[in-house]
Amino acid sequence: MMKRVAAAFAAALIFCNLPAPTLMAVEKQEETFTKEMASQFAGMAMRCIEKEFPNKLDHVMNNEKEVLAPRTLHPAFYGCFDWHSSVHAHWMLIRLLKTFPDLPEAAVIRGALSRNLTAANVLTEVQYLGQADRQSFERTYGWAWFLKLVEELYRWDDPEGKAWLKNLAPLEEAMVERYMAFLPKQTYAIRAGVHPNTAFGIAFALDYARAANNKPMEELLIQRSLFYFSGDRDCPAGWEPGGEDFFSPCLMEADLMQRVLKPQEFIRWFHAFLPGMKAGEIRGLMEPAVVTDRGDGKLVHLDGLNLSRAWCMKRIAAALPKNDGAREYLLRAARVHTEDALKNIHSGQYAGEHWLASFAAYLLTQGK
Repeated sequence: MMKRVAAAFAAALIFCNLPAPTLMAVEKQEETFTKEMASQFAGMAMRCIEKEFPNKLDHVMNNEKEVLAPRTLHPAFYGCFDWHSSVHAHWMLIRLLKTFPDLPEAAVIRGALSRNLTAANVLTEVQYLGQADRQSFERTYGWAWFLKLVEELYRWDDPEGKAWLKNLAPLEEAMVERYMAFLPKQTYAIRAGVHPNTAFGIAFALDYARAANNKPMEELLIQRSLFYFSGDRDCPAGWEPGGEDFFSPCLMEADLMQRVLKPQEFIRWFHAFLPGMKAGEIRGLMEPAVVTDRGDGKLVHLDGLNLSRAWCMKRIAAALPKNDGAREYLLRAARVHTEDALKNIHSGQYAGEHWLASFAAYLLTQGK
């Protein structure tokens, strides 16, 4: 294990000292998402979406009658260790079907989705949310991934996809209501590198609102983004990463703001927010995080951090002019993070394998 850590640190030092390649060279090195990779990712999701145990419930029990099994509480999303991981595994399977309609596993995937995403199962999920003391259930990480799942179905012209979307509609409505009720009450942004991160929760919800043409929701999400983040300057990138992060607070916020601000406004905001980026001075933020134990459910979060950093870097870079020095640096760092993370998705450890493929699929299929 110490050799692995030493090698990672050595790679980081090499990364810092190598001359920056041209932008064209970076773009030519872009990872290609193949059907073979999609099959591997599908296999990981299929091994967990109907696997009830082990399971980590986010469950407030109001009485002894609510001591129930995961599948009873959440018949749609009971697998993959926890509710949100089950949701983004379902999202990934739909994304894979859309990307590769002739995927060898397509029929098996469709069968599993049809078993889980029934109207009756979804109604039970809605009833769960409506019970006492459930207002903070999966807020806002699980909310965001659920709306990403629904967004994927809005953007897919497929008969079964349309049926699943119809079945999910009551839960979709409940999640939208939760965003609309909660955000006006949330006085302060949550800037953690884990589940409650406000920027991530708004970013995915904003993508959904635009796909669903939900103008009131879109307006609220933009207004709250500006309220929380428009005045931010000098993000403390040197403090990252935290020991169990799977998001970069700095990069996730910038990824949200490129969705919200007009192009020139974003460029000005970004360089005030991360002023060292153009000169390549933010070393710790731009080097892949080191994972020492992939059997530890918290430590393996850092593999997810490398994936989410990469998707943020690519999206931020796309919002910058081609002659902006930060753009080339971001694309180069995204490539390094992607290479490091993709090697570690298939670790043989359920602690990471129940969710990391979803992060990788989102990274590799952006824009598809």
